[in-house]
Amino acid sequence: MKFADLLRATALVTAVALIPATTAGLAAVDSRTGPEFGKLLAVYERIKSNYVEPIDDEKLLKGAIDGMLSSLDPHSSYLDVRDFENLRTQTEGSYGGLGLSVTLDDGAVKVIAPTKGSPADLAGVKAGDYITHLDGKLIYGGSLDEAVDQMRGVPGTQIKLSVFRPGRDEPFDVAITRKIIELKPVEWELQGNVAVISVSSFSADVGASVKKAWAEAKAKAGGRVTGLVLDLRGNPGGLLDEAIALSDLFLERGNIVSQRGRYARDTEVYPAEIDTKGDIAKGTPMIVLIDEGSASASEIVAGALQDQHRAVVMGQRSFGKGSVQTLIPLTRDTAVKLTTARYYTPSGRSVQEGGIDPDITVPQISDPDLRKRQARSYRESDLRGHLINEIKLEDKDLEKDKIDDPRFKMTAEELKARNIKDFQLYYAVQTLGRTAPRSALAAKMKR
Repeated sequence: MKFADLLRATALVTAVALIPATTAGLAAVDSRTGPEFGKLLAVYERIKSNYVEPIDDEKLLKGAIDGMLSSLDPHSSYLDVRDFENLRTQTEGSYGGLGLSVTLDDGAVKVIAPTKGSPADLAGVKAGDYITHLDGKLIYGGSLDEAVDQMRGVPGTQIKLSVFRPGRDEPFDVAITRKIIELKPVEWELQGNVAVISVSSFSADVGASVKKAWAEAKAKAGGRVTGLVLDLRGNPGGLLDEAIALSDLFLERGNIVSQRGRYARDTEVYPAEIDTKGDIAKGTPMIVLIDEGSASASEIVAGALQDQHRAVVMGQRSFGKGSVQTLIPLTRDTAVKLTTARYYTPSGRSVQEGGIDPDITVPQISDPDLRKRQARSYRESDLRGHLINEIKLEDKDLEKDKIDDPRFKMTAEELKARNIKDFQLYYAVQTLGRTAPRSALAAKMKR
């Protein structure tokens, strides 16, 4: 599916709809705003006349638009030609780079999440890291576009990242070799008779890919899959339609998600398709894994399966991005990405700020930086200018998942002795294993 078709046919949780631009709408200015726009015009004229060197109109216009949108919330922005192309790449293409999703936080480049299996992921870059230098050059205070352009490049070339990780005393350097980052958002494996399906982003055709992964896992297990782990950790979101399609695979009825905007006409409800074949897993016990890097579309899926009592949600509280953005074209290759609605789980919960609370909180104790990072987890509520949840949330409630649980005291030596490299996944598989028939469990234990 081409990008233009994608925009017409589906929705991004970071870009939910395509609204036609009209010349009249763009040109019209409410008479009541006239005096305020007069101030803007006056500043423009002073800059053009008096600045120390000539300034391009396009630069001033982009700065004015960026300023207006950045005053609203962290997710509203202006997409110029390059940004529009980047969005296309995120949904249907490939590129030479490191495999990092990043944002700008008070002038610093902060990692939202590395793509699973990417060069950055394999090099140990983690969510919440700050990238301060690229090849020894300070990037603090620059634009996000400039930083992203430097990190992308010819596959096979190397770049050195200087990383500051909250909880560590000193920054450290990591050399990473660029490679082609192919969008392969769905992977699967069998651990005994438990199928593990990992979804790293919600790009095009994810729902169909998960359906195919389940069929392949079931075939390899000879039809004897006794449990399913849907791993959404570190998944920053993507297409709304794909989040709905994935949820619908495992739901027979009821609502998946709803969105409410400024006006009543903006309210939409997305139900499970009752005329389909229903739950493809036929009630197989299911766990959804989430963490602080699970955002947006990931939270829609986790919230839907949790509220409909189809799956147990396990891991740590999710990122908490419960807002919907709409793409409003300005020209053929530029647009405004504007926050237009909030979304809600089937029970009516808004995940904005608070995120999805797991049914069973499981820390990632196999992460050597866990104890230091837990006190500084990076979520939506940490973003400057984020939308406030309509129901007041206390900080102590948002941070309650940071309390140590006495069940998870396994030492590094014990983890190593048991060859446990991913404790959250290990715990999920073990939990499902306890629901399996004895023969399947015994077969898994022999591995």
